[in-house]
Amino acid sequence: MTLDDPCIARRHPAFLPTDALAAPCLRALVDKCDVATLVFDAEQRVLYANEAAIVFAGMLNPESRGRHLESIADWHAALVPAAALHLATVKGSWTGEVLVCVPSGQQRILLAQISAIGPDGAGPFGMSVRDITPDYARETELRERNAELEVANTRLKGAQEQIVQSEKLASIGQLAAGVAHEINNPIGYVNSNLSTLQQYVTNLLTAIDTYTRALAETGDQAGVAQDEEIRRRFDIDFLAVDLPQLLVESREGIERVCKIVRDLKDFSRRDGSEAWVRADVHRGLESTLNIVWNELKYKTQIVRSFGELPLIDCLPSELNQVFMNVLMNAGQAITERGVITVSTGTTGDRIWIAIGDDGEGISADVLPRIFDPFFTTKPVGSGTGLGLAISYGIVAKHNGTIEISSLPGQGTMLRIELPVEQPPN
Repeated sequence: MTLDDPCIARRHPAFLPTDALAAPCLRALVDKCDVATLVFDAEQRVLYANEAAIVFAGMLNPESRGRHLESIADWHAALVPAAALHLATVKGSWTGEVLVCVPSGQQRILLAQISAIGPDGAGPFGMSVRDITPDYARETELRERNAELEVANTRLKGAQEQIVQSEKLASIGQLAAGVAHEINNPIGYVNSNLSTLQQYVTNLLTAIDTYTRALAETGDQAGVAQDEEIRRRFDIDFLAVDLPQLLVESREGIERVCKIVRDLKDFSRRDGSEAWVRADVHRGLESTLNIVWNELKYKTQIVRSFGELPLIDCLPSELNQVFMNVLMNAGQAITERGVITVSTGTTGDRIWIAIGDDGEGISADVLPRIFDPFFTTKPVGSGTGLGLAISYGIVAKHNGTIEISSLPGQGTMLRIELPVEQPPN
C-alpha cells in the first residue's frame, strides 16, 4: 500500500497530494525510511505502510510475515493505545513509549509518535514507531553503573575520611603521650618531695611537742609562758592537726594526677608496627573511663559490673578508642542526669563488653544506619558521624562483632564481642 494508492484518495480525499510532482518524491522518501511508518484511519485500518513497517510487523508478530496486513492489530493489538489516539485527535499529536509482549515471551519497548493528519485534527493518522529496547537497556545499564560508581565513590570518601580521622587520632595520641611523659617527670619528683615533706613535718611536730613537755618539766614559768604565747600566736595546735591532713590530701591529688598521666599514656600508646599483644580489657576500660570522666561526671553515674576476663589478643589503643567513642555517645544521649552501665563477661572462647545508658534512645528507622560513615543524629557541627563507623571497623579488624539495641525514651545498649585469641593469618 503506497501514499498514492487510489484507495486512500477514495476514503480520504483530503489526503490526496496537492502537488503532483511532490507525491512521487514523498512516496520515495517514506518508502526508503528505516523508521516504521504507517497511515491508518479511525477504525485502525491501515492505509499505508512502508517497507520498514512490514519488517517491523514480522519482528512483533512472526506469524504476520507474508500475510496481507489490513489493520493495526496485525502488527500488535497494543501498538496503538486508546488514550494515545484520543490525545492525537484532541491535541494533534502524541508521543510516548509503548510496552508490548512478543510471542517469544520477551517485552519490547517501542517509541511511537501518532499525528492526526486529516482536516481539523481528524483521521487519517500517521504513525512512526521504532524499537528502543536496546537503547533502553543501555540506558538502564548506564544508570546502574552510575549508581554503582556513586556507591563506590561514597565508600571511597568514607574510607578516606576514616583514614584521615585515624591519622588525626594517631597524631593526637602521639602528642598526648609526649605531653604525658613530660608531665610525668615533674609530677614524679613533686610526689617524692611531698612524701619526704610529710615525714619532715611529722618529725618537726614531734620535736615541738617534746620541747613543750620538757619545758614544762623544768618549772621555768617564764619559758612556759613564752612557749604558750608562741603556740597561741602561730596556732600550733591547729597546725599539728591540719598540716598532716593537707599533706595527705596533696599526696592523694598527686596520685590522682599520676594515675591520669599513666592512663593517658596507656590510652594513647600506639605501636607503629601494629603488633598485636595480650592485654587486659579491664585496664583499657578503666583508663578510658578515667580519660572521659571529665565529660561524664556532671550528669552521669558509672555503674561497673565486671566479670573475670582473660587477657586477649588485641591492639589496646584501638580498643580504647572504641570504648571512648561508645562512652562519649552514651554520655551525649543523656540530657540531664542518668546512668551508664559498663559490664563484661565471657561466652565460650570470646569475651563481651556491654555499655548501656538510660538516655533518649534511637528510633527504629535510624538504628540500621547507626554504623554508616558520616551518619549522625547530632546537630550540624556537633559531630562528624565517624565515631561508630570507625569503631565498627576496629571491632571487625579484631574479628569481633558489635551490635546495638535501643528503645526511644528508654536508652541504648551496645554489645561488643571479641575473640580471646586471634585466628592465624
